[in-house]
Amino acid sequence: MKSEIVEIWHGKVTVEDAHYQAYWRVLDEAEQIQAGKFKNALLHKRYVEIHGRLRNLLAQTLNQSPEKIRIKKAEHGKPYLADYPELAFNLSHSADRVMIAVGWNCRLGVDMEICKQRISLSGLVDKCFAEKEAAYWSQLPETQKNQAFYRFWTRKEAFVKATGHGIALGLNQCVINPENPTEFLRVPDNCGQAWEWRVQDIVLGEGICGAVVTDKKFSVIGLMDFAAISPFIK
Repeated sequence: MKSEIVEIWHGKVTVEDAHYQAYWRVLDEAEQIQAGKFKNALLHKRYVEIHGRLRNLLAQTLNQSPEKIRIKKAEHGKPYLADYPELAFNLSHSADRVMIAVGWNCRLGVDMEICKQRISLSGLVDKCFAEKEAAYWSQLPETQKNQAFYRFWTRKEAFVKATGHGIALGLNQCVINPENPTEFLRVPDNCGQAWEWRVQDIVLGEGICGAVVTDKKFSVIGLMDFAAISPFIK
């Protein structure tokens, strides 16, 4: 049943000039205005392609025309479908990579990060990790700390996006069980019970961490590459 599946699409943003106008045409006025705020040409084209692809995926799911889909924003900025609130979606991108998740009758969030080397990880851990998470991370071998940081980070980011509150909720307020990273030990009081939430790491390739968080258990998480489908809905 489709209600038991979370679809995750991922791939590279190609920013091909030949496709730019097709993506641009399906965006609504608010998206076109936002795209126009990017003065850097590469960032502008990435925005247009990512949001054009998102609309095409939603259109494919709903058997709708992509330009007719009404995307609104909730109180804290999380996008939702005005005419199909039962269909949840979320996207994340890092450099030229993008991931989009779609699921039914749930709250969901995704995050992905390219695991670049950082010199200030301990400061971020102190600020964004809970005490139990920080203690676990600190005892890891130095060679494992960079990737482990991004695994915790993407799980936490996916959670705060799923709640609709975003990073203002406080990354250190949602606590991943270091011994079983598919579950939360604690979440903020206004987010329900920790056991209601599910987290799963998504394998996207060497040097990339990804995670999806939902408030519902799913039997299947389908992982699909953009390269396997046409980017356009006719």
